[in-house]
Amino acid sequence: MKHLNLIVFLFCNALLFGQEEVGPIEFRVAKVTKGANSSEKLNNGTFDSTFIFALDTLSIPFFDDFSSDLFQKYPYDFTLPGITSEKHYRLKDNVTNLPLAASITYTTQPTFRRVYDLSTSTATDFPFPSVNVKLGDLSSYPPVYATTAVYPPYYIYDTIGVADTPDTVWIVGPDIFQDSATQFFLSINDPSKLWMNEDVYHNYTQAYNPWSLGVATFDGLDPNGYPYQIGSTVSNYADVLLSKPIDLSTHTAGDSLYFSFVYQAKGLGDAPEYNDSLLLEFYAKDLDQWIHMWSVNGTSAPQTDWGVVHIPVTNAMFFKKGFQFRLRNYGGMSGALDLFHVDYVHLRAPSGYQDSLFKDFAFSYPVNTLLKDYTSVPWDHFKNNPVGKMSDQVKIVVRNNNNVLSNFQNGTCEVFYNGALEGNYTLMGQTLAGGNINYDPRTTYTSLHDFSSGYQYDPSKLGDKQTFTHLTQATAQFPNLDINDSTRNTQVFANYYSYDDGSAELAYGPTSAQARLAIKYVPYESDSVIGAMIHFVPSVVDLSNKLFLLTLWADNGGVPGAVLYEDNLFFPRNPVYQNSPNGFTTYYFKDTLKVKVDGPFYIGWRQLDPVRLNAGLDANIDHKDRTFYSVDNGVTWQSSSFEGSVMIRPIFSTGMDKELGLDQLTEDNRSKWSVFPNPTNDLLYLKHELKQEVNWVLYNPFGAMVQQGDTFQLNLSELPIGMYFLKIAGQDQPVRVLKN
Repeated sequence: MKHLNLIVFLFCNALLFGQEEVGPIEFRVAKVTKGANSSEKLNNGTFDSTFIFALDTLSIPFFDDFSSDLFQKYPYDFTLPGITSEKHYRLKDNVTNLPLAASITYTTQPTFRRVYDLSTSTATDFPFPSVNVKLGDLSSYPPVYATTAVYPPYYIYDTIGVADTPDTVWIVGPDIFQDSATQFFLSINDPSKLWMNEDVYHNYTQAYNPWSLGVATFDGLDPNGYPYQIGSTVSNYADVLLSKPIDLSTHTAGDSLYFSFVYQAKGLGDAPEYNDSLLLEFYAKDLDQWIHMWSVNGTSAPQTDWGVVHIPVTNAMFFKKGFQFRLRNYGGMSGALDLFHVDYVHLRAPSGYQDSLFKDFAFSYPVNTLLKDYTSVPWDHFKNNPVGKMSDQVKIVVRNNNNVLSNFQNGTCEVFYNGALEGNYTLMGQTLAGGNINYDPRTTYTSLHDFSSGYQYDPSKLGDKQTFTHLTQATAQFPNLDINDSTRNTQVFANYYSYDDGSAELAYGPTSAQARLAIKYVPYESDSVIGAMIHFVPSVVDLSNKLFLLTLWADNGGVPGAVLYEDNLFFPRNPVYQNSPNGFTTYYFKDTLKVKVDGPFYIGWRQLDPVRLNAGLDANIDHKDRTFYSVDNGVTWQSSSFEGSVMIRPIFSTGMDKELGLDQLTEDNRSKWSVFPNPTNDLLYLKHELKQEVNWVLYNPFGAMVQQGDTFQLNLSELPIGMYFLKIAGQDQPVRVLKN
């Protein structure tokens, strides 16, 4: 009993100090695109099947606003036209330089012939003469050859006076053997692509009020989205944004050549500290050196700030064919830490010190959804209840990047189905401009638009899943970049409800043993919930070995109430990290149970460990009023203080169940036990309308049995205050019992 008391004491302390937290994302398994270096190995150990790509040289102006993907892709395809190759051998003749036979082997260890004289009982060794060969290092291209003395890979043992064949003992696995590696070459001429590599994270959601659609985000993740040094506290140079070669040989300092970009620290992710930095370097080809041109440290300035960099290119060493520039960051190497975001990279002539503006009217973010409250709902829920489901507050964010006032113009949002235009909305220009007559210079505008009347998605369309496409367009008075004047998004109707836009900026969760996390949903109609989709993101440490119980609650006056479903304590779940873009893991209720909901409900988990389990938090769509957590066994609930939408999506029973292989489990199949009073400080009673006998086991929160019996009455008076689980024979789910 002493051990039990100690456990409960620690548990109560965890409840006392539990809270909610957000943290950075350690890695994005979404970033699965291979990094595109000029040389990329497909095989380990040698350069065999390696490609070397010769890239085209660009001319100025060089411009990228990151509204589209301008990163060079590298085709690893041996069958492409124009492919050439070189095959190199590991062993070559020292004189003729020709490759040796494929079957030949040697050793660098001197070998010998040993002769044993029976008459004198002595042995004499006669070393084999060495042979000089050219031994190549195939680990890198081009291979380096060195003349090496080698020996036959065997020993011979002979006996004088014995008429038999000498014994030959071969060395197992001789170190000198023939091998080859083939290097492939391909020239790429694609001036539409500007960047040699893809270390940075090209995205549309990580920055705070970006100046246009899309930014390049610098963090501590490699091109595949994994930490450069996972689990470490090391800071070092991490991401590199490297331009293709640029021909500046026809330019001089008198051409007023300027390099510009804008940057932001932190955005919606992790803030860089003062010792972290973003820096710009120019390449001096003749010197084969990178020259530092500019840098900035992490800052405590507000995340809304964007800095402008505008640098003249005047040194003659840069006016060469083969000039390049690169931006890189210095920060934490163990995840998406110490973020910097870059936009509007521009190298141009003629320019000047006064020309530091990016004269563009642009969307800042994609338009996420036209639905009221949700980003997705089941199609049968919508088509059965279409009235009032189009949003009256469609959020649109635009920015006037010019330095002068600009008259607003009306915009449109068009809806397409299978490529055909179905309907449209008008975006009132004055609403886009915040009620002003003009767009003020260098200003971001967030506006809400009423789409509740007029077009609605056609509820007569047949099928269990539907997809619509939206094209939203807006512009202003002055000439600007057309590519930033529109944004496309897809509206999916599947078998789940969601608040999020599908992209996590942070990791979220409560921090207490037995803490609850619950997300509120109000379905369009009564139906059955069959599970949840959860996006777990690694943050700081791998938590895939931690445990939680998937839980569904009824509503109790605006907070979670009675538990409608909870996983069996002895069959808990683990966070699973998906190898797909912001991937969700699907957790179905045990035994494919379908739980009916006919009003507001809450879905989430009860965690067993006092650590943040790190559900993805979409920081762009704020539904913190739908996020609740409890650190006192669900007795009291608090709403979240962090803006965003937790990426937990309830799955509903729909026509898609057939393809999921789910069968109905009715209420008649379930036990109907009553357990009362609950909470209690002494006696607990059990009742069933049919059963006249019972067997039960009572467990503490850590799975240890504290009582068992076959009576309809339990005495909890001697047990410590806290939560327990009553497992009744014949009932799938244990009953949560509170001792007060």
